[in-house]
Amino acid sequence: MRFTRSALAAGALAALSVGATTALAAPASAAPGTTPQKVCGSGYQTVNSAPVGTLGTVYLTYNSANGRNCVTTIRSTPGTAVDMSTWIYVPETDQADQDYGSYTSYAGPAYAYGKGHCVDWGGSIDNVYVQISGSNCGSLKEHRVTFTR
Repeated sequence: MRFTRSALAAGALAALSVGATTALAAPASAAPGTTPQKVCGSGYQTVNSAPVGTLGTVYLTYNSANGRNCVTTIRSTPGTAVDMSTWIYVPETDQADQDYGSYTSYAGPAYAYGKGHCVDWGGSIDNVYVQISGSNCGSLKEHRVTFTR
C-alpha cells in the first residue's frame, strides 16, 4: 500500500501524538555516552541524524549485512523520565516500527528492512518532534519538519 506524503505525515504525527500522551512503557536505562550503535547493535552505522531541538538527537542507522535500518532517539542529558518516541516507516514495503514511552535516556530501537528503499523516520523528546520523509534516496531531497506541541 502506498501513501501520499500528506497521508504519511498525518499518520506519523498521529503516532507521535499517541506516543507522547500514552507513555506506558517501562523506562529505558543507559549510561551517559549512549550511542546509536549501543542501542541498535553491532554492524549498524549512522547514515543520518536530526537534532530534536536542544534536547537530543534522533539517529538513522543502517546494517549493510542484513539490509535493515534502525532508528533511536537519544537525549543529550539523561535525567528524569520524559515522554520520548522513535519511529521508522518504509513506504514502498509498508513496513513500520516504533517505540514510545517515558524514558530517562533513549527511545528505541525501531527496525525496518530498507535496502534500496527510501525511509521516513523521526522521534520526539518531551514536546519537541522531528519528522524526516523521503530520506536516504540517493539524489532525491529529503523533507524535514521540527515542531513543538
